[in-house]
Amino acid sequence: MTSAQIDAYLRRLGIARPQQPTSEALRELHLSHLRTVPFENLSVHLGEDITLEEKRLLEKVTEAGRGGFCYELNGAFGTLLAALGYGVELLAGRVYDGEGRLGIPYDHLALRVRTADGDTWLADVGFGAHSHYPLVYGERGEQDDPGGSFQVMEAGPDPAGVRGGDTPGAGDLDVVLDGEPQYRLEIRPRVLGDFAAGAWWHSTSPKSHFTRSLVCSRITEDGGRITLSRRRLKTTAADGTRETRELGTDDEVLTVYRERFGIELGCVPTVRNPDLTD
Repeated sequence: MTSAQIDAYLRRLGIARPQQPTSEALRELHLSHLRTVPFENLSVHLGEDITLEEKRLLEKVTEAGRGGFCYELNGAFGTLLAALGYGVELLAGRVYDGEGRLGIPYDHLALRVRTADGDTWLADVGFGAHSHYPLVYGERGEQDDPGGSFQVMEAGPDPAGVRGGDTPGAGDLDVVLDGEPQYRLEIRPRVLGDFAAGAWWHSTSPKSHFTRSLVCSRITEDGGRITLSRRRLKTTAADGTRETRELGTDDEVLTVYRERFGIELGCVPTVRNPDLTD
């Protein structure tokens, strides 16, 4: 990653280059990313290729002014952090569904980040509604965050009876929000190309919720969230109060994408699998 690419990325985030790769700087980078680079799956429905190569991911975020889903967002963010001097490892996760079942292998990508001041964090800017700040990787108690009460805990056996490690502390981890498991992490580091099959499945399979739904979402400056799902615009304040309205015309939809998410589109995306929408 060149110095010019770093500067372009930081301009998108609206922050100055940190002097050192510290934990404090990581927290600022993490929150700024969630505020400015939306979680969105528009490429799936616009027929755009999703290529897990660092150059392509950086171009999408810094030149096209877009967001993405986990592979793209955490892939790009991890590249930026490494260029700023952080120690970054990619971790593979499997997301829990509403009935407590685990998704496919390489279902999710998260980041283990080591800082110059000796801390290790779980950073994740690609899970939609999640923690606003990185979580302390080695802490097994509850961690309070504006996004809720989180816990990183040792996982039990998966459906095949596997814990993911043979020695204490070497097994899989569950990331829990307000008592509900969100995803299970393998602690073995991976490389970006390992996630290609998961990204392909999520962008093409009729069983993937990404092909059945259309979403664009980010954290707002006051700590709330704004989400556009097809034509439904939902704004949630930091205190939890919500306002929902349906957008009538294509011009209204495109204006919201442009003014609220910084995304310039030539047409309104339509759901790829309209007969299978949630």
